[in-house]
Amino acid sequence: MPIIGVLHLELRIEHAESLKDRRNVIRSLKARLRSRHNVAVAEIGPSDFLNRALVSAVTISNDRTFAEKVLQAVEQDAASVLGGMLESSGIEWVE
Repeated sequence: MPIIGVLHLELRIEHAESLKDRRNVIRSLKARLRSRHNVAVAEIGPSDFLNRALVSAVTISNDRTFAEKVLQAVEQDAASVLGGMLESSGIEWVE
């Protein structure tokens, strides 16, 4: 039975002065995570807040340990790119 892991990343984009600034941060993060970790990434929170965003990355595997390692690598990569903009993160499992 496949296991689905979902990593939620809550961002606070303090320097965003426009929705364009906000979209640039999110677009860049999504592209980086997709290309480096082969995960699906989407903004799932409301997009009308200028300085806040909720982005999720998803992986599917037959091995929970492997899926957990992938999501931990995604979280570390996001933290290194976002720095203080990453307010919180957490993994949710769907089995």
